[in-house]
Amino acid sequence: MAAPPFPHPGFMRAAVRLARKGLGRTSPNPAVGAVVVHAGRIVGKGYHRAAGLPHAEVVALRHAGSAARGADLYVTLEPCDHHGRTGPCTAAILEAGIARVAYAVRDPNPKVRGGGAARLRKAGLTVHEGLLQAESAEITRGFRRWVVSGVPYVTLKLALSLDGQIASASGDSRWISGEPARLRVHRMRSEADAVMVGGGTARRDDPRLTSRIPGSRQPKRVVLTSRPAELLQRRLLREEGGEVIVACPTGIGKRDVEALRSLGARVLPLPSRQGKVRARDFLAALGAEGVTSLLVEGGGRIAAWLAEEGSVDRYVVYVAPLLLGEGVRAVSGWAAKSPAAGKRLVFTSVRRVGSDIEITAEPERP
Repeated sequence: MAAPPFPHPGFMRAAVRLARKGLGRTSPNPAVGAVVVHAGRIVGKGYHRAAGLPHAEVVALRHAGSAARGADLYVTLEPCDHHGRTGPCTAAILEAGIARVAYAVRDPNPKVRGGGAARLRKAGLTVHEGLLQAESAEITRGFRRWVVSGVPYVTLKLALSLDGQIASASGDSRWISGEPARLRVHRMRSEADAVMVGGGTARRDDPRLTSRIPGSRQPKRVVLTSRPAELLQRRLLREEGGEVIVACPTGIGKRDVEALRSLGARVLPLPSRQGKVRARDFLAALGAEGVTSLLVEGGGRIAAWLAEEGSVDRYVVYVAPLLLGEGVRAVSGWAAKSPAAGKRLVFTSVRRVGSDIEITAEPERP
């Protein structure tokens, strides 16, 4: 039986499935998967589990053992060629005797950016770039944004009624979307480095901001507020979950700061003008904490604040077959002067999730 052609999409697809296992667990490193293929059969596989642990290529090579000699390596991201918390993957690949390497996406890290592929080619290996590039780029979107800009990839999630409200006039939002949509949001939380709400949402809804997916890692929980003392009795600070970060304008009273710290929260002071924080400063501060992907869950003023500054990379909107009439608008506190001055988006997917519609959109690029 003839060996399959190189590169073969089926093997890269296996590497992509492995990479997804690391989503939300590897920050600030990317989630990467790899398989070693010998004579048309996978003999080694691995994924990066956490920063400081072996990279996916090394895990797969160790799994393959001596079967790696003369074999092919499929990896979702270009192998690194620099020393960090672990050694360069290119050295491990060469030592193992790999003959051919296929990687999906070039590493945008200025320390790598083509260097890994160049070293492997110089050593005589066959190297292929671009197989299943879109699928792999989706997995590493947070890292790719953060490593070149220092800020996380921002996803804004909204659950709204057909007439555009995220809560009734009384402020009640439970539940607008159905259970299948809410389950998808829990999956999104488990794959994000951090989940964020504004102070108003934290006070009104009292969310825990945890992922209820069995076995999932809990994201950092971020609240942006100018009134941090009002969070002291919230479930977010009283119940188990990921680390709590309270971001607030500089000048907050020392007593409030100490009270938050006594409950295990970390306070992130931010520069402000007249009490208002710029989105870019907030995101840069999170980026400095190693947050590469941020899921924003409300409320309407936070959505407007981020949208107005052009800080949202992806909108995920669940539209329920429900009318609320007057209520809390999905985006409030900002208004475009005309349709031409609005934020034009491009729909990237529309699909049914239970009784709701999930719409994904991204900013229109010039």
